[in-house]
Amino acid sequence: MTPEQLKASILQYAIQGKLVEQRPEEGTAEELYEQIQAEKQKLISEGKIKKEKPLAVITDDEIPFDIPTTWKWIRVGEIVRIISGLSYDKKDVSKEGVRVLRGGNIQSTLVKIEADDVFLPMSYFDEDKQVRAGDILYVASTGSKSVIGKPGFVNTDYPNTVIGAFLRICRPIDLKYTEYLRIIFSSEYYRKHIRDLAQGTNINNVKESYVTELVIPLPPLEEQYRIFNSINNILPFVDRYASAYEKLEQLNAKFPEDMKKSILQYAIQGKLVEQRPEEGTAEELYQQIQDEKQKLIKEGKIKKEKPLAEIAEDEIPFDIPDSWKWVRFNDFGVYKKGPFGSALTKSMFVPKSETTVKVYEQKNAIQKDASLGDYYITREYFEEKMKGFEVMPGDVIVSCAGTIGETFILPEKIEQGIINQALMRMSLMPSVYKPYFLLFFDVVLKRNAKEGSKGSAIKNIPPFEVLKNYLVPLPPLEEQHRIVAKIEELLPYCDQLIKE
Repeated sequence: MTPEQLKASILQYAIQGKLVEQRPEEGTAEELYEQIQAEKQKLISEGKIKKEKPLAVITDDEIPFDIPTTWKWIRVGEIVRIISGLSYDKKDVSKEGVRVLRGGNIQSTLVKIEADDVFLPMSYFDEDKQVRAGDILYVASTGSKSVIGKPGFVNTDYPNTVIGAFLRICRPIDLKYTEYLRIIFSSEYYRKHIRDLAQGTNINNVKESYVTELVIPLPPLEEQYRIFNSINNILPFVDRYASAYEKLEQLNAKFPEDMKKSILQYAIQGKLVEQRPEEGTAEELYQQIQDEKQKLIKEGKIKKEKPLAEIAEDEIPFDIPDSWKWVRFNDFGVYKKGPFGSALTKSMFVPKSETTVKVYEQKNAIQKDASLGDYYITREYFEEKMKGFEVMPGDVIVSCAGTIGETFILPEKIEQGIINQALMRMSLMPSVYKPYFLLFFDVVLKRNAKEGSKGSAIKNIPPFEVLKNYLVPLPPLEEQHRIVAKIEELLPYCDQLIKE
């Protein structure tokens, strides 16, 4: 149960006579009702309130729930009067004089003075519309169905302060009914009644009759006080529950993602699956990868690069199994960022034909679909300037700006094409198990890229001189396969928790 639901239940119990016991010595609501009528007639005879048209008799089909036998169903209009808001000409707005309260002044059932309140000349002052202690303000006109009818309880007199045209004052004929009326106006019973009735064409409106004709349960006066005091004693516990509930919700929302991160972190630390001596060592796999790289260099398919520095002890972020090996990101393959500046602009794009070359975009990496996009360049321009940016089946393309770090392994049957400015191409060595490599990329590199990327609005992948030096924990090849299989088994459970 949410804190809002709990509070609503408590208030509903209160207005159904279930929150405190009934005491015969406190009399009945019928007796109280007779007193109310006498008080009302006295105020009318003294000219303090106007005589109004009698409200309709309450019928059985209007009664929404049972109440104690000592209670009585009445209409709100029998113990309050409604005062409309003040209309004014905008040209008369000034910096001092009569303060005009609007819907924004009602916040969490409290009435608050704001720095941007409207003021009018004192000639607009209307004593009857002045906001007084015990008044209940409510929003009578708004475009928001969640705001319509929203109440604000006034705890003190506000001199030279009136309400604007979109508010109403619900003023008890006697302050002794104020506390119980606040419970009614706080309840879901009242809010639902208003929401159901207040429907305009483009704006929600509360007619005076929506409030005055609302049927409410009336307890004896002393019981009203006890109900109010009981709620005041309970609500601090509801607030504590709300605080604990919010923390629990945050933990529940965070737990699946934290669990996913923990699984992936365990994977790259060698803690997710056991090590098996018969699967060899990462050192043997590393030599195989290096041999493949040297072969490609000799064949002129890739360029020889300056050797990277040996890995120092203080670079190593965590312990890994003895059969594993720390290597650098650059050891796995060859990386190429898309063309910069004016080398590839929209003015160079041409319609697709038999003599064009596709330009792969960021959305191909993000949406994992090589068929997306309709940008092409001429084969002539490709051969002249863009051949170094060509991608092949099996290459990994990476989104490098905005949504960074999204990867996609290009399938076997793709159109001949190049990467654009927002992509990076990773051409990995044959012995590199791409699913494990991309696992590392997702766990460590993508996170670090986001934290270390530059630019205020658009984030970017780290520069190559930084990227190439990233450390990668390398397991034996068969263990890589088992790690990926275990992750594929576990992550759907995390995803299910996220959906729930």
